[in-house]
Amino acid sequence: MALTPKQSGKLIADLAKHVKIQKEGIIKLGNVLVEEINSGRLTVNNFSQNEFHPKPEDPWALDWLFVVDTLNFCFWHPENREGWVVNGKSGYFALCNAINRALKEKVDILNPRFYSTITEEQLSKIFRSDTKAKIPLLSERLKSLHEAGMCLLEKFDGSFENCVKQANNSAVDLLRIITDNFKCYRDECMYKDNKVSFYKRAQILVGDIWACFRNNGIGHFKDIDEITMFADYRVPQSLLYFDVLKYSDELMQVLKEQTILENGSDMEAEIRGCSIHAVTLLNEYVKELIDKDKIVNSILIDHFLWDFRRKHNKEIVQKKLPFHKTFCIYY
Repeated sequence: MALTPKQSGKLIADLAKHVKIQKEGIIKLGNVLVEEINSGRLTVNNFSQNEFHPKPEDPWALDWLFVVDTLNFCFWHPENREGWVVNGKSGYFALCNAINRALKEKVDILNPRFYSTITEEQLSKIFRSDTKAKIPLLSERLKSLHEAGMCLLEKFDGSFENCVKQANNSAVDLLRIITDNFKCYRDECMYKDNKVSFYKRAQILVGDIWACFRNNGIGHFKDIDEITMFADYRVPQSLLYFDVLKYSDELMQVLKEQTILENGSDMEAEIRGCSIHAVTLLNEYVKELIDKDKIVNSILIDHFLWDFRRKHNKEIVQKKLPFHKTFCIYY
């Protein structure tokens, strides 16, 4: 049985050779977060994803979130190549635009009876780009949709809502239901003889439900603080920027050479695991300092760091803070 993401983050941070968490960085970024939260600038209502995501009153909101997060991985492209773009947006927002465009075109993309048997040609049309570039890992996305759709039909009467209800407002239980039943969400590896987990997409699915429903009704989770940050390839850049993380010279050289890291390799696991533990430490630091009527958790901090990387990309590039490159379905 794998350690939880929170346990995995601590273990990896304790043993890591190539990535270190710096206390002074925790304090520096922590103070920024305290100001952002106390001022009201950092709240669930201000997430950049909100304009692309469904509203809580949309009857298909849960189905949309499940389909999008089942497909939410690997959008980066080599710097010398054209990227995948939909309606002027790249990356995750391009995915949202593609699914929303399909819905406007009356494609039954939120129905597991449809997407469990969708063809590569149909999926390719849904993901058609403004550019000549194709979405990365199309065949893996097709496989993920087939697996997820079949599982919903066989185990949950064709409804993701049944998964959420089965969790009884527990984020931890919903995370377990997702990772136990949907293979494409089982983001695990071996690190120094320990089976660790990151569960980036499974946790972001729980976090998206929490954010969409503003922690009310079916989106209320009594243990939401157990969800960690979503270990991807962009948030660590923001943690580097604020000196929360420090990479070894060897790792920096590997990244600057544009080396593709193997999913599950020590360097990749250390970046992801230390990111998780760093945000857990930030969460604990900020909790002690924010106004009592304010909310903080790892989801809010993750969104701040993800948005920060997008808004300050030029500065991050100028500082030569690279992101690690991995081709996989987990982030």
